[in-house]
Amino acid sequence: MTSPAQEPRRILIVGAGQAGLHAAARLRHRIRPAEAAITVVDSHSYSTYQPLLAEAAAGSLEPRHVVVPLRQVLPGVEVLTRAVVSIDHSRRTAFLASDAGEPEPVGYDVLMLAPGSVTRVLPVPGLAENGIGFKTVGEAIHLRNHVLAQLDSAVSARSAAERRRALTFVFVGGGYAGVEALAELQDMAHDACRHYPGIEPAQLHWVLVEATGRILPEVGERMGRYTVDLLRRRAIDIRLNTRLTSVVDGHVILDDGSEFDAGTLVWTAGVAPHPLLKQTDLPLDERGRVRATEYLSVQDTPDAWALGDCATVPDLTGGPGAVCPPSAQHAVRQARVAADNVLAALRGRALTPYRHTSAGSVASLGLYQGVAQIYRLRLHGFPAWLAHRTYHLLALPTWNRRLRVVADWTLALLFPREIVSLDALEHAHDEFAASAEAAGRR
Repeated sequence: MTSPAQEPRRILIVGAGQAGLHAAARLRHRIRPAEAAITVVDSHSYSTYQPLLAEAAAGSLEPRHVVVPLRQVLPGVEVLTRAVVSIDHSRRTAFLASDAGEPEPVGYDVLMLAPGSVTRVLPVPGLAENGIGFKTVGEAIHLRNHVLAQLDSAVSARSAAERRRALTFVFVGGGYAGVEALAELQDMAHDACRHYPGIEPAQLHWVLVEATGRILPEVGERMGRYTVDLLRRRAIDIRLNTRLTSVVDGHVILDDGSEFDAGTLVWTAGVAPHPLLKQTDLPLDERGRVRATEYLSVQDTPDAWALGDCATVPDLTGGPGAVCPPSAQHAVRQARVAADNVLAALRGRALTPYRHTSAGSVASLGLYQGVAQIYRLRLHGFPAWLAHRTYHLLALPTWNRRLRVVADWTLALLFPREIVSLDALEHAHDEFAASAEAAGRR
């Protein structure tokens, strides 16, 4: 008499960012159908390649080309487009948001936690009402529309004060997101000035506020100083060792004593652990991230793995107590090791520790400008800009997206930027709702 076939185990991957997407793709290729089934759950049906968001905001790339549809790149994987509200790992159950109100339970056997991070927002007066984030493709599109709308406002301004306010753009945070977004959008706005009579590029006031004494720490101190000098030559007002204390009604107050009005404030001052982590029974460190081992398993927790920005992973290439920084480079490489270790655990084999020495960092500073530190090699200007594009093109998931991005870049070199604000897309239902309301009054 034959025993009934054992049901395949269910691997639940929470989050489809760089870590979750690459882990799911690697598992899909290596796992046997009878061995386990894979489920990916994320609040979006796509994964965003965040390093190219600045170029999407500036119009060098079509925004749809920096996102990857999950169902297209993960055939055979169950994809649930839902938000995870809590996880009870002791019961091997995740609870998903439901239209019915009550969270819907989903059982699993193995958990891979990779929800990423969220924008770190500080309690600055007026920030919630006036700030713009820069972490999603929606925020990138909104920022582009907003900057172009400010140029429209400046043209029709009734006073010099209103005009100065509309043409003042403040970016808070000197990391990759803030510096790249600022540089790319300055290029875009300068190109757009040709189509706005009476507005000269020199009238635009760009301000970068950074709480520490340097920007772009990932590319090294020398390249950071070069970036500061380059941006200042481009008439960008850089305030180091400075904090934003208030932005009520668009009136910017800095702790260096300066005050001015600004029509745009972009907040890119770091990231924070995903709020979901507090709604789990997994061990967290003092910063609120999941405690992981060098094998990317959750400490003292069977059948649970954590990777990417949500996890505190020991850095075996650093000194005692070193942990891996929350970067896309580490997220992708952790995904490979985590996927292999999940399979090894299922098959009763030895696990592999995560060990990766950073290859360096690259940053774009607008068209034909960049900085890079690749191992011990330091680049700036056009070579660094080319290295930036080459690296991110190769890192972009799927050849479909790579070819579309190359096509966008080629067209951007041959033709001027499209200077059009599609802010109507953000309020697409408003006109129909107004017409329906007017019809009801008749």
